[in-house]
Amino acid sequence: MKLLPRRQFIRNSTLALGASVLAGPFIRSVRAGEPGPNDKIRLGLIGSGGMGCGDLECFFGNPEVDCVVIADVDEAMTAKGLKVCETAGRKKPDTVQDFRRVLDRKDVDVVLIATPDHWHAIPTVMACQAGKDVYVEKPLAKTIDEGRAMVTAAQKHNRVVQMGSQWRSCQHMIEAAEFVKSGKLGKLAMARGWAYLDWLPSIGKPADGIPPATADYDMWLGPASKQPFNPNRFHFNFRWFWDYAGGLMTDWGVHLLNMIFMGTPSEWPKNIVSSGGKYVLDDNSETPDSQITTYEFPSFMLVWEHKAGLGVGINNHPWGVAWYGTEGTIIMDDSGWEVIPEHRKSNLEPEKHKSSGNPRPAHVRNFLDCVKSRQQPVLNLERGHYVSTVAHLGNIAFRTGQKITWDAELEQITGNPQADKLVSVQYRAPWKLDYMKRS
Repeated sequence: MKLLPRRQFIRNSTLALGASVLAGPFIRSVRAGEPGPNDKIRLGLIGSGGMGCGDLECFFGNPEVDCVVIADVDEAMTAKGLKVCETAGRKKPDTVQDFRRVLDRKDVDVVLIATPDHWHAIPTVMACQAGKDVYVEKPLAKTIDEGRAMVTAAQKHNRVVQMGSQWRSCQHMIEAAEFVKSGKLGKLAMARGWAYLDWLPSIGKPADGIPPATADYDMWLGPASKQPFNPNRFHFNFRWFWDYAGGLMTDWGVHLLNMIFMGTPSEWPKNIVSSGGKYVLDDNSETPDSQITTYEFPSFMLVWEHKAGLGVGINNHPWGVAWYGTEGTIIMDDSGWEVIPEHRKSNLEPEKHKSSGNPRPAHVRNFLDCVKSRQQPVLNLERGHYVSTVAHLGNIAFRTGQKITWDAELEQITGNPQADKLVSVQYRAPWKLDYMKRS
C-alpha cells in the first residue's frame, strides 16, 4: 500500500487579489533567490511569536543563516523576533506586517512559517510558487485538504519543505522505532500516545474587546471567519478554537503520532471513533480538554488520549508513546525509552535507554542540508501530511460524534457528508488557496 495517494488535482482557483488591500505585484519571480554572499542562507520569518522566536534561535545556531526580514501582523511580536536577532549578534532585519512582502523579495532563500495553524497553508503554497524553500511548523495545516494543497505545491515547484515536528530527528526515538520495526518486539498489536498536561490552566471567560493597537487583527484572521476580537482567541490560545486550530489533538497529538508512526507500518487508518469534552477546565475554549480517539489500522490499532489540568499520565509518564508487541512493550518519552518483556515470554530482556537530548538543532540542520543538496528532508510534506491527517480525522470523529471511515485514495470520508465537509474549509473572501480540492 502506498503511504499517500497520488491523485492529480485539477485546480482553477487562484489567490484573489481583487480588493485594493491585496493589489500589487506581490510575486515578481517564481525562481529561487539569487545566491547569497559566502553561501549564506537568507531567511524570512513569518510569525514571530513563541514558536517563531524559538525556531529562529535554533536556525541561528548555524552560522550560514541570516535573517533578512521578519513578518508579523502584530508589531509586539515583531519586537520579540528583533530581540532574538540582537541577542544572537545578527544584523537587524527588515520588518513588515504583510507576509507577501517577504515572498516578493529576491534576497530570501527560505521561509520559516510559525503562524497560527489557519495561516500555514496560504504562505506555504505561495512561498513554493515564489521559488522559496519552507520550514513550516506543525500541524501541517488546519484541515486535510489544505495539507494536500501544500504537498501539491511543493511537488509542482520542486521545493524543499520540512514540517517542524523536531522529534522525527531525535536519535533515541529513531533507535526505539528501529527496535519495533526489527520485529524483536514481536507482532505489533497496538500503539498508544498520551499527553496529560497539568500546566494548562483555565483561560477564563474574558469579554470581547478591542484588538491591540499594535496588531492588524483583520489580517490575523485572514481566511478564518470574521469574529469579534477576544483575547483568548489571539496568540497562544488560538489553539483552543476550531476557527484556527484543532486543540491538543493536532497540537501535541501531531508530535506524538509522529513518534508512533516512526515504528509502525506505512498504512492508513480505516475507521476512527473519538469521544471527550470539557471535563476539567471552565473557560470559553472550544476544543476538548479531555479526549480519547481510537484508530483501526489494517494491521494494528492506535489509541490517542489527552487531558488538560492533570499531570499523572500512563505508567506515571505525563506524556509519552508506547508500542505493544506480542513479545513486549516499549514506552518512550523525551527522557528515553525502555523495553518491558511480556511475562510469559523469554525472548526479550528488560532494557533502558537514556535521552539523546534536544532534537531541534538536528531537525533544523537536516532542513538546511537539504536546501543545499536538494534532497527531501526527514519530515517532508508527504509524511507531514500523513501525520497531520490522522490527527485531523480524530477531531472530525469527535466533532461529529460518529464513527468515520476514511478512503485514503480519494482522501474523503465515506458515507458521511457531514464529516466529509470537515475535510476542507471555507475561506473568508477574498482569500483562496491554489491546488485545494474543495473550497
